[in-house]
Amino acid sequence: MVDVSDKPVSARRATAEATVKMDQETLTLVIDGVGAKGDVLSVAELAGIMAAKRTAELIPLCHPLPLTEISVEITPDRKVGTLVITASTATTAQTGVEMEAMTAASVAALTVYDMVKSADRFVTITGVRLLEKTGGKSGHWKRPAPKEVEAAAEVKPTKAAARSVKRARAPKKG
Repeated sequence: MVDVSDKPVSARRATAEATVKMDQETLTLVIDGVGAKGDVLSVAELAGIMAAKRTAELIPLCHPLPLTEISVEITPDRKVGTLVITASTATTAQTGVEMEAMTAASVAALTVYDMVKSADRFVTITGVRLLEKTGGKSGHWKRPAPKEVEAAAEVKPTKAAARSVKRARAPKKG
């Protein structure tokens, strides 16, 4: 483990998400709470909370943290047949809570999968990722919205870079 004893204690928060894609019929079973294994949404939310509390037992070299808040919210999107799982964690400690938020979102998604796999073998878990974190030395970080990411990917080369590319492609004299 990394030694964090010299780091100051500070308030820290993190939010992560995971997406679970499924058939429309399966999503209806989940929303209506009539799956074969019971209320999928409530069980998955509870599983995510329980997992966040056990992150240090699941992830090698992850510091055990005194969590002050854990929330797991699952939002159905009927248009695209998904459940978007958002997990938020908080602590006042010497290291961040990103892994706890990521673990909560991941385990909630795995729980959904487990509870609906008999109805839909094509269930897919995607997009497990950190959305935002605050606190600590690095301060605030937020994942850019998809349009911001696309815009950043469309970086135009500078004139100097364009000239060096032209020089590299130009036929040699002689």
